[in-house]
Order: sequence, then C-alpha cells, then structure tokens
Amino acid sequence: MSDSRYDAATEFDRQLDRLVQLGYPAMAGLTEDAFRDLLTPLRPAAVARAADLAAPTDGRVPFLLVTTRELVPVQERIALTTLAGKRKPGILDRNFPAGDLPAFDPIKELEVPAGPAYLLFDVDRGEEYRNLPPSTALAQMTERGRLPITIDEGLAFVTLHPPALASNRCFSLVGSRCGDKRVPALWISQGAPKLGWCWFGNPHTWLGSATADPVRVGLE
Repeated sequence: MSDSRYDAATEFDRQLDRLVQLGYPAMAGLTEDAFRDLLTPLRPAAVARAADLAAPTDGRVPFLLVTTRELVPVQERIALTTLAGKRKPGILDRNFPAGDLPAFDPIKELEVPAGPAYLLFDVDRGEEYRNLPPSTALAQMTERGRLPITIDEGLAFVTLHPPALASNRCFSLVGSRCGDKRVPALWISQGAPKLGWCWFGNPHTWLGSATADPVRVGLE
C-alpha cells in the first residue's frame, strides 16, 4: 500500500505547478491557463493508477508528468534542470550536437503516446544496473517486466524530482536511440545535470539505466 503521507492527486498538482513555475507555458507558446487545461486531463489517470504505488524516494517515483519535444524542445528543457538544492542549469554535452537530438526516437519496444504530454509510472533510476553496459541492462530489465525510459522521460525525472540525479547515481536513457551505438544519458558535470551519450556496449561504475512500468497513458 502507499505511504499515508503520499497522495497521488497532490503529487500531480505539484508536478504541474512546477512546470508552470519554470516557465513551460511560455516556452510552449501557451498561456498558463491553456497549459494547465492541456495537461490537467491526465490527472484522473495519475490518481487512479498511482494511488497504491510507493511514495517517492530519491531514486524512484510513482509517476511522472512527461512533456515531449512536441511541446518544448529538449535544449530548452535541459536548461531548466538543476541538481537537488542547487541552482546551476543543466547543459547539453558538447559531444552531443543539438542537430542530432531529433534523430533519437523511442525504441520500438516502447508504446509512447503521441502528443505533447503523457504519464509514466513507477520510474526508477536503475542503480542496480551500474557498471553494466546498457545492452545488458536492457535485457535484464525486460526479463523483469520493465522497460527503459526516453530522453523526454529522463528530463521529466530530473526536472520534477531533482534528487533522482546524484553523484554515482546517474543513468542512461536506453529508451531513445538513433540507429547507431550511442545511448543518451544524464550525468553530473561541474555541479549541474548534463545530457550526453555513452556507448551501448560500455559499462560505467557511476551510470545505471533508468526503468519504468511499460504502460504509458496519454491524452485522449
């Protein structure tokens, strides 16, 4: 059962408020009311599906309100991420050209809803996959009935739950690929989040592979 201090409705409202406070409506070309009207229809599904999930911890959350590049570009969203208790904005790694970002799409195993926003449930930063190559992590998480997360989902994780990204607790985003051996990842550089990439077959002691429930719920 869920922790008595955790309420899914309150958590949804907190996440939506956070996006508004960060300036997402203006970046999406919307008024605050229009932005709220767009995303609020996801609230009942969040409440229904997440009510009995465990309360948030540093490395795991019951659900995320994910916004996509259809609503706000990746470069603008990474700049609004920070580490827990810090203020330095996130950056795009210089080895990850901005022009490459549109080529990284969700892998075929994921059923990512079309549209500007959706819900992702039971999200974990995948510490158990540290020092395993993403290729091995993908096979193991799939055997356990879970799937990797995408760039959009990783940005939502760090934006809405900054403690998820911590020293030696960084994570690959195996759910986004572009047809080569690169795998996007979020790690820490000079006191701020950084979106970069690593290799599908290379392990890193400080890098896990984030996972989530396979079911994603989109706007009707």
